[in-house]
Amino acid sequence: MDHGDVFHSIQPLVSVVIPAFNASTYIENTLRSAARQTYPALEIIVVNDGSTDDTAKLVEQIAMTDSRIRLLSTPNRGVAAARNTGIEASSGRFVAFLDADDLWHPTKIEKQVNALNRLSPRWAAVYVLHYVINHDDEIIRPGGSNVARGYIYARHLTFKYIGNGSALLVRRDVALEIGGFDSSYAAAGIGGCEDLDFELRLAARYCIEVVPERLVGYREYPGNMSSNHVRMGQGALEVIKRSLAANPQLPRHAARSALALTQKYAFQQYREAKSLHLSLATAWAIFQKDPSFILGFAWQASRRVMKRLLILKTTTVQGEDPPQSNKSRFDEQITLSHVECPEGTVRSRRHLMRLTAMDIRLSSICESAE
Repeated sequence: MDHGDVFHSIQPLVSVVIPAFNASTYIENTLRSAARQTYPALEIIVVNDGSTDDTAKLVEQIAMTDSRIRLLSTPNRGVAAARNTGIEASSGRFVAFLDADDLWHPTKIEKQVNALNRLSPRWAAVYVLHYVINHDDEIIRPGGSNVARGYIYARHLTFKYIGNGSALLVRRDVALEIGGFDSSYAAAGIGGCEDLDFELRLAARYCIEVVPERLVGYREYPGNMSSNHVRMGQGALEVIKRSLAANPQLPRHAARSALALTQKYAFQQYREAKSLHLSLATAWAIFQKDPSFILGFAWQASRRVMKRLLILKTTTVQGEDPPQSNKSRFDEQITLSHVECPEGTVRSRRHLMRLTAMDIRLSSICESAE
């Protein structure tokens, strides 16, 4: 019997781990979304990672009205160390991670536990999809629609299905077995992609399930961790390099694919940061292997500039502001539906089939080793 069964004889306990650093702006809404889960067997652990604002005070006030909420305070050591503190202090059979500025749909944990409970221990985790939201909880755009289930290591290296740190629920014993989150990225000044590192170490050894619904509101705003574009680009490249080094059995095609796609992601991040040196260096590395990407990018960029100039000219002549769109809010009333994978091009489907075949072979090797 695990610790969770002490509290709930039918439903296993889920430990929600929320790392929080100077999170006073959003922590109340985030805690509310965790506390309103339809799955009742929860403990909610907030790890105050050396905040200098009112984060701890706000959490303590909310905890007075909800006995499931517990506050732990540590010196500032970064999100990876904070998550590890939460995992070690947790009592649940499952652990779910929630960033202190993100939101969950009320059914998220229930759907994830139901999905994972049907499967053998070889299935270690389950993820969901997300919407990108703004400061006011309004939906800016949907996140990615690509999904895969089972042994997905080779595919996840390239397509990075999980997408953010608030989407994953994992078996606690597996999280501890693979060593938790790696805090060395933050120590090296390239923190921000620890989620991807954790997911890849998980995917290299276990199967992963998916609930193909957008049950996370992933918040983007100036000042959050993902807005440091240079650090995100450098961190992503380092994660992929470390994962490839740790898994030399990976076929060369999958390794090249992962590195190429991550270089393109880093290029976009460096452009967002307006880092000319890093952008040019990465563009040259990409051009040597895939010149069509850089040429296509230049063509699309010129089209965007022309479109903006046309819109500006039209707006000036008419003396009107462009129409404002009405955004939906990410809340309990949002309409949910299963997300269908995009078909993609013939070339992309062939590429996916090739990586899927590699995953099948890698899964067999993994099972034989066990």
